[in-house]
Amino acid sequence: MRARRIFVPVLFLAFLTVTAGAQQAPAGRRGAGSINEADLQAWLTYLASDELQGRRTYTEGLGLAAGYIISHLAQWGVKPAGDNGTYLQTVRVVGVKTNSKASVTVEVNGQSRTFKDGEGITFAHQMGGRQTIEASDIAFVGYGLQMPSAQLDDYAEGAPKGKVVVYLGSRGPEAVPAGSNRLLTARGRNAVEKGALAVIAPASGLAGHGGQATPSPPAVITGAQPATPSTAGRGQAATPPPGGRGRGSTLVDNGDFTTVERYDTVVTPRLTAQDEFFEFLFSGSEVKYAKLKEMATTRATLPRFPLKGVKMTIRVDADYQVVRTRLTSNVVGIVDGTDPKLKDTYVAFGAHYDHTGFRENAKPGEDMINNGADDDGSGTVAIMAIAKAFATGPKPRRSLLFVWHAGEENGLLGSRYMADHPVVGNIDKIVTQLNMDMVGRNQDNDPANADMVLVVGSDRISTELHNINEEANASLTRPLALDYTMNDPADPQAFYTRSDHYSYAAKGVPIVFYFTGLHPDYHRPSDTVDKIIFDKIQRIAQLAYETGRRVANSERAPVKDNLGPRAGKGFKGRLDGR
Repeated sequence: MRARRIFVPVLFLAFLTVTAGAQQAPAGRRGAGSINEADLQAWLTYLASDELQGRRTYTEGLGLAAGYIISHLAQWGVKPAGDNGTYLQTVRVVGVKTNSKASVTVEVNGQSRTFKDGEGITFAHQMGGRQTIEASDIAFVGYGLQMPSAQLDDYAEGAPKGKVVVYLGSRGPEAVPAGSNRLLTARGRNAVEKGALAVIAPASGLAGHGGQATPSPPAVITGAQPATPSTAGRGQAATPPPGGRGRGSTLVDNGDFTTVERYDTVVTPRLTAQDEFFEFLFSGSEVKYAKLKEMATTRATLPRFPLKGVKMTIRVDADYQVVRTRLTSNVVGIVDGTDPKLKDTYVAFGAHYDHTGFRENAKPGEDMINNGADDDGSGTVAIMAIAKAFATGPKPRRSLLFVWHAGEENGLLGSRYMADHPVVGNIDKIVTQLNMDMVGRNQDNDPANADMVLVVGSDRISTELHNINEEANASLTRPLALDYTMNDPADPQAFYTRSDHYSYAAKGVPIVFYFTGLHPDYHRPSDTVDKIIFDKIQRIAQLAYETGRRVANSERAPVKDNLGPRAGKGFKGRLDGR
């Protein structure tokens, strides 16, 4: 019965795609005014129902969710933007084996040693395409941390741009606040974002990244009961579980890493090293490695200094073999813009429509389905409402791209794939990406947060986009309280990297991430529709609509000044660009 239920809507959708015109909203309820609680509640009641079994990636439930979204897009006249004229973009998730021939040659005061991969130095299995980096500017940056709240700045002597960055100390100094593990594991990524040529850390210094050259962002939230065997957490690159055992069967070979990205693209090397490598690297320094290691172990303050007389040649060289391929799909649609010159550029709206499925180890009588009403059913229906508002109302000058990402819970799979394989042809055509993830509750279930929405990343790439979002909010009949606490670079939970917007930001696309905070029902069967505040989803969707509308009607795209995070806890209002 279930197999037939999937097949019938697909045929029906083909009919709708051909026959349905753009449905127009009544004149009195067009644009942001057409976004209403009744629609949101009706849609979410189905998407977060037990019938969809928690919308886990690769399952029938996620397919039913996709079909439901597609049926509405066709009804509203949203144009298909997926493969072969459909609303689906196939996401290829591949398991890859690596045959490494990589090495690092270090010269210290005329003496040279070569360390092969696995012999004193370790490259990520997903090390990227072949390249050779020759460097004479090697900087030891202590613990490699920037935490203004803890008065820590290991880049005070100079930015890492154009340098090979070396740091030590997996636990950081004593001054690091408790609960900062995400910041500690993000040090390599942060150095890369600041322009480092390469990053070298102790073997535990890049912990949690699964050996990837472009490590996955950390998981969104910890502390919840794992929902399924594939709950490595939001942003974790979870390797799909092996297949079952049966007569004549064997475990599935997932290779050395699982990815949706172009694994042969040249990326910045992030390496880990053993004692013998560091001993030679620091052999010409006034402070030797043995002393630095002792200081790092006791969490004492580390010095920072350039490694004089040191040259380094990093050779990235690997052959890759795909050993497994799995398929899932993003749902994608476009509303064309009206300006002949601007309609080939896009404002993108996104959410993830997958969740964590059901608990296979639930006891008899227990609720086993993780319905994901807030995570991210709330964002899913908000983007549906925005798509309907634009499709049935006034059209802006630029075009609008709507993406419901798959596999976010498995490592941002859908958004990473879209960022590498954009359906619009080139990622540079996307001038802004507005992302929603968990926008249907009050942070900590506190009624005092009823008007609050956390805004993350709006200022990092484009100050202008931050200001547009502020102005859009001020124009609403009921403005929201925009809270930038989670935008702080020292946010111990590193929210900037923890949802689909980060896949676009990593490609240089200005983003805004809307989020209403954590609550005890995260990744639990208790994340249900009856706890959703639909008025809140409506208001946040109207904010995103208005921000997107302003960007889409602007003669120029938001300027990318890349000044980084400046709006933090307690900040309100516009930024002046400094």
